[in-house]
Amino acid sequence: MPLSSSSKPAGLPVLIAGGGPVGLTLAALLAEHGVASLVIEADDGYCSGSRAICISRRSQEILGLIGADRQLVEKGLSWAGGRSYFRHDEVLHFRMPSEHTERFAPMVNIQQYYIEQYAHEAMQRRAGLCDVRWSTRVVEVRQGSDGVEAEVEAADGTRETLRAAWLVACDGGRSTVRDKLGLQLRGMQYEGRYVIVDIEQDTKREVERLAWFDPPSNPGSTILMHRQPDNVWRIDYQIRDDEDPAEAVKPENVLPRVQSHLDMIGETAPWKPLWISIYNAKCLTLDSYRHGRVLFAGDAAHLVPIFGVRGLNSGLDDAANLAWKLALVSQGHADDALLDSYSAERVHATRENLAYGAKSTEFMAPPNFGFTLMREAALRLAGEDERVRQLVNPRQSTPIRYVASPLNVAAQDDAFNGGACAGAGPGDIAPEAAVQTVDGAGYLTERFGRGFVALYFSDQRELPPLAQMATSVDIIRILRSGNADEQTLIDYLGQAWDRYDAQEGTLYLIRPDGYVLGRWRSPDWAEVAAALAPYQLQRALAATL
Repeated sequence: MPLSSSSKPAGLPVLIAGGGPVGLTLAALLAEHGVASLVIEADDGYCSGSRAICISRRSQEILGLIGADRQLVEKGLSWAGGRSYFRHDEVLHFRMPSEHTERFAPMVNIQQYYIEQYAHEAMQRRAGLCDVRWSTRVVEVRQGSDGVEAEVEAADGTRETLRAAWLVACDGGRSTVRDKLGLQLRGMQYEGRYVIVDIEQDTKREVERLAWFDPPSNPGSTILMHRQPDNVWRIDYQIRDDEDPAEAVKPENVLPRVQSHLDMIGETAPWKPLWISIYNAKCLTLDSYRHGRVLFAGDAAHLVPIFGVRGLNSGLDDAANLAWKLALVSQGHADDALLDSYSAERVHATRENLAYGAKSTEFMAPPNFGFTLMREAALRLAGEDERVRQLVNPRQSTPIRYVASPLNVAAQDDAFNGGACAGAGPGDIAPEAAVQTVDGAGYLTERFGRGFVALYFSDQRELPPLAQMATSVDIIRILRSGNADEQTLIDYLGQAWDRYDAQEGTLYLIRPDGYVLGRWRSPDWAEVAAALAPYQLQRALAATL
């Protein structure tokens, strides 16, 4: 059923091509920063079929920035591990790091259309700043030095030219914007194909990632299964290289294979098919995600193999990285060179994801006979040797460190120790910690996302000189005991002080996307001001030095 549609006047700050989960989340994030946008989507509503289903802890944090996390957690199925089988035998049972005090589970299974719905509803809560025009597609793109023109066409054939200061292409793997700019994704495509099937069936199985290699139910194939909300199983199975893809997705060929596997694993409840599609792995990316006043995000920028669930998760990370930078530039608080750091950081992240994804793909869908032999040897040994078992580990998506980001401030980074704090340096995602807030138990990451945050670790109640900038930077004092207030959090479990390797007077600057900008053992306030200078947030502080 088509969703409601509305129009938006020309002269937008940001036009977003593509109303999938990345485009809708980006619009909601921009609205959080006070920047208006319009999303153009060719379809008349949310996607059909499960599509991307595994939402990482990092993506849950990003959706939390727009207030979509509660719906996600309540509807989704959380999980923290999985099992792999070689024929009949279990050869791997893996667990991802997880503890009961964490805000989010390592993964949540939920159909992509729910993510789109929750992001769209987050947009609707910001009426006047963002909107979607459904059943409308971009047909032409022209850009100049001060803006972009996009010709769009509605379902009835009516055309209109929209003008915007910036255009963000989130229009998927077959991006029209990318095509109109004459850009091509580079990399490699694998031949192995997987049929993807959603079925509805009641089950009592634990929620975990399940994989079978060469199962008796489908000899020679690889099968993946995930539980989803609404009693839906997502089943992915590999087809033979000589099978015709068009024939492979016909119900008369799909249903017997599904039934054979359900019989093998003892799932005997009645079932029915909901959606069938086909997929082959691609490791492709643009070399740059900024081309003048056009920026690329999600599948329009890169195509990552599904194995390890890095596709949608990396797209949501694109949105979180881009939103605050585009907001600062749009509002005149930063030079547009800041957007080059979006491309540098996210291209680096994509190349890391592609490297991991390629390894997983070569194991899940061996590209030649040699890889097949090595995989079988690893699977045979994995049941007996713990060291070999790690070769079977699917290496699920984790946040990428921006090791060489031009934004990183390393002024006093060498003053910090290794060990647990090694993941809290410039360019790392800021660690989570359970804290006591003025409203009760909470989490440190709940304070991230709306601007720059300064974490000041001290057992003293006095705020640092940075407090003079309270209107521009959220100053958070972290005490180990005492009472919380609006600017004070209590680290009652000691997690924050430990994970940030804090001592008395330690200061961290956290970017709006939750990444560490810089850290100081004994802050030099001139250095802190210099770190904030590119974002024009340092003026009040500089006046106090």
